[in-house]
Amino acid sequence: MIIEGGYKGLIELLHRQLSLFLIKEKELNIVESNLEEVLNRLEFCFENNVNKYYSKNEKIYFNPFHSGQWAIFLYYLSNTIFVNNNENSLVSDKVYYLNKTLNGCDILYETNLPSIYMSDHPVGAVMGKAKYSNYFSFCQGCTVGNNNGFYPNIGQYVTMLADSKIIGNCTIGDNVIIGANTYIKDESIPPNSIVFGISPNLIIKENKIGKLNFK
Repeated sequence: MIIEGGYKGLIELLHRQLSLFLIKEKELNIVESNLEEVLNRLEFCFENNVNKYYSKNEKIYFNPFHSGQWAIFLYYLSNTIFVNNNENSLVSDKVYYLNKTLNGCDILYETNLPSIYMSDHPVGAVMGKAKYSNYFSFCQGCTVGNNNGFYPNIGQYVTMLADSKIIGNCTIGDNVIIGANTYIKDESIPPNSIVFGISPNLIIKENKIGKLNFK
């Protein structure tokens, strides 16, 4: 994978950005010790993406100055540190806070986003602790969250368009496109669908567009 600015430049950028949150040297050591695993996760995610900005000269390309890519990287970093070093969750807190500050998205490190997902416009997005599957993508203003303690179960190849919401006890089938400004609450959506509207008055049609954003 090509890293714009190189590996050393990536580390320097992280150090400078995390200094905003009074990060300590031992915490930076934790960040660096998890970096190889994070980059492996990132490369696997990007190689399944058809976005033209995710490859360069026929190789996987990671540009830390592409805000969508940086948001995915910071989520994987906070999540990996939490899984591997959960007794040091304060480090994950700082990386999560950095992502929220720079990219305007709220993706807590305890949320298990899939190995393959995408968001090039994550501003205003909130991804809660739902069950996510691979090939998930979301746009600006999207929300996934709970209602009365129930979280959604989201299938493969689900695309959330701008300002859409999935809340509560929902099961979203595979290959579903959720239209802009759609609000799904405590309802299930069948596979191969496009859905519009607001619960309980949703409009569900056959998905004739197919799969978006991924190979």
